[in-house]
Amino acid sequence: MADLRDLYQEVIVDHAKRPRNFRRITAANRHAEGHNPLCGDRLAVDLVVEDGVVKDVGFVGAGCAVSTASASLMTDLLKGKSVDEAERLFTRFHDLVTGVMAADDGAVASLGKLAVFAGVCEYPARVKCASLPWHSARAALHGEAAPVTTEGEDKDKSHAK
Repeated sequence: MADLRDLYQEVIVDHAKRPRNFRRITAANRHAEGHNPLCGDRLAVDLVVEDGVVKDVGFVGAGCAVSTASASLMTDLLKGKSVDEAERLFTRFHDLVTGVMAADDGAVASLGKLAVFAGVCEYPARVKCASLPWHSARAALHGEAAPVTTEGEDKDKSHAK
């Protein structure tokens, strides 16, 4: 188990130090901004959605290692997904980091690299860090103009529209 935790830590550190898709997309047709008041994370997510498919995604901002790694992995995974697939991925990721999905559940393995966030549910303050990019991308997908905040997230586990 220690080896697995070391691997997970390496993935998070790698994505935090060298985030993928860390850029503004000038041709974006969807945009949202997010803020985690507890940790100070701030980011903006840009999406290009055409014919119901995420063609491109990028993010910019400043945040802790967990938030940056989560945004980096998220941007890699959302590319090429339909809006419905992105919504399902959001729900599965949110279930993972909030502890709704059991760590030993086979569904965790099906999340691929996102499984590195399985232990986040043990640290409630980090749940907000990991989920901020996802909430921001979800807001962008749905064209929500109000800035996203993780304030109160631990009280609202429904995350359903």
